[in-house]
Parts: sequence; structure tokens; C-alpha cells
Amino acid sequence: MVRTPAWCRYNVRVIWLSLLYALFLVGAVYGFKHQLLVDGPAAYGAAILPALPIIGIFAAIGRYLVEEQDEYIRMLMIRQTLWASGVALSLATIWGFLESFELVGHIEAYYVAVLWFAGLGIGGLINKLTVGSRGC
Repeated sequence: MVRTPAWCRYNVRVIWLSLLYALFLVGAVYGFKHQLLVDGPAAYGAAILPALPIIGIFAAIGRYLVEEQDEYIRMLMIRQTLWASGVALSLATIWGFLESFELVGHIEAYYVAVLWFAGLGIGGLINKLTVGSRGC
């Protein structure tokens, strides 16, 4: 990806949100593992806390798309996010049907986000293979 000012701001946001995610996840795992958070509002808050930076990353991608001035680069990122959405939703749908017919075990719902980020990588690779790179 070309290093535009919008891209640089996006990277800073994602780095900070990723660090927050790691911090919140370690804290939540520690709290539950050592039974500091057994039930009540604190337990719900701690369980939800690691999801917030992930949601923030989704918002950062949306903000990047709004801020990016280069229409071609914006199109590539949109295409990449469409691949991510297609991969994640397709695999989640397939797994859901397999699970409903009791052919596979249950998987936690947050793995859909993991699939989405994997799809983002696939979309980036497809962009690289089909259009090459401009400047990076």
C-alpha cells in the first residue's frame, strides 16, 4: 500500500488499538483465571473489554476509507475489505450449517472476526497479485 498521510494515521490507530487489545485480553484472562471476576457487571465488562479495540479497528478501517484522498488506493482497500467480508461470512455460514446438522463442533463466535482479518490478508494478496504495487 502506498504510504499516504491517511494510511500513516490508519497504521498508528491500528497499532494503538492492537496494544490495547493485548492489554485488555491479558487482563481479562488473568482476572477470570484467578477468579477475580466471577460474576456480575465487572465480569461482563471484563469479558467485553477485549472486543472494544477490535471494534475500534473496524472503525479505523472505515475512517481510513473516508480520509483517503487517492481514489485508486481507496478502491483497493474497499476491494480488500469486500474479500474479507466474503471470506468471513461464507466460512461462518458453511460452519453454521455443518454445526446445525451436528457434523462439526461448536466454535466461539469471535472467530468470525479472526476469519475477517484472515480474509483481509487474502484480499491484500489478491490486490498485490492482480494490480501490483504503486510505490511500496
